[in-house]
Order: sequence, then C-alpha cells, then structure tokens
Amino acid sequence: MSALGQYAAFAAVMLFLAVSPGPDMAVIVNRALTGWAAGAAATLGVAIGVSVWVLASVTGIAALLAASAQAFIVVKIAGALYLIYLGIGALRAARRPGGAPGADTQARPGTPFDDAMRGFLSNILNAKAAVLFVALIPQFLPHESVAVTDAIAYPLIAAVVVAAWYLTLTTTVAALHRKFADSRLWRRIDAAVGAALIAVGIGVLFGDPPEAATA
Repeated sequence: MSALGQYAAFAAVMLFLAVSPGPDMAVIVNRALTGWAAGAAATLGVAIGVSVWVLASVTGIAALLAASAQAFIVVKIAGALYLIYLGIGALRAARRPGGAPGADTQARPGTPFDDAMRGFLSNILNAKAAVLFVALIPQFLPHESVAVTDAIAYPLIAAVVVAAWYLTLTTTVAALHRKFADSRLWRRIDAAVGAALIAVGIGVLFGDPPEAATA
C-alpha cells in the first residue's frame, strides 16, 4: 500500500474511533450545551490530546506508559477522577432550581482556554489511549525506523479528523440548544451527560489493568 493509501486508511480508522461514544464526546457535548465557542474550544483540546498520543505512539513513548503498570495506574486514576469531577458539575447544573442548562460552575461558559483544557485533559488523562494507539499505529508504519514525514503526518491526520467530527457534533448540539433553549429537554441532556461522565469515570477507575487491556 502506498503512503497515501496508508494515510487514508488511518484517517478512516480515526473517524471510526472519533464517532464512538466515550469521555471526549461527553465532555464536548457538555461544553457545546453552553455555546458553540465552548464546544469548539473543547474540540481543539481533544484534537491536541489525540495528536500528542499519536505522536507518542509513533515515536515509541506511549509504549513506555503502556508497559509500566505504575504509570498506567497513576494516569488512569487521575483521568477517572477528572471525569467524575466534570460529571458531578454537570449534574449540579441540571438539578439547579430555576436555572438554565449549564448554570453551574462546571457547565457555564468559561474562557476558551478553560474549555480547551477540559477537552485536552479528558483525552490526555485517558491511559487506555496509550494502549490503543500502541497497538494501532504499528499497523500503519511500513518501516522499522520512523520517517519524519510519518511523525508529522499521523498526528496531523488524527487531529484533523477528530476536530472535523467534533466540530460537526458541536455545531449540531449548539444549534439545537439555541432552538429549544427553554425546553426541559436540555436539563435532562445535561443530567444524562453528567451521569455518562461519572459512569465512564467509574468504568475507567475499575477497568482492566494494563496486562488485560493489552490482551
């Protein structure tokens, strides 16, 4: 397969991974409920996180994390607690009497940097991403030695594909939220997103150890 063919195949795999529900999607929907700009900033953070993981996998750095049980556990616990923290904030927003969706501290509009950091941390603190990309990336590297073009191309492709999908999702959520701004539906969605974040966080916290995850 040519280099262009490998890049196209990698882009298709990244799109499949992006559209699969997970903590990144929950965080971005949570931010998009407060406005398009917030969702877009969170999307940027997630895209940067994904590109960092892919670059680390291409260069072999992620393999060190995946192989270290101690490092894996530390990152896993930090990521799980962060997701639970965001989920509790979303639930508080949904239950706040007389308030609109996103009225609580964690769900109300913040600075673009804050929203981007939420997206970045939700992704970079996902230790299982190391296991995933360590297993995935070698399938697209034709040489034992990594070419500079591959070290640039794969993280860039991952970031562009992820950003394109989540910007589409953000635009849809923000548009629907504006149209039905007074509906209780959005309070329920906020609550569902919060519950999903907590559930994912608990699942990450009590999930498989590195040995089982790499099996």
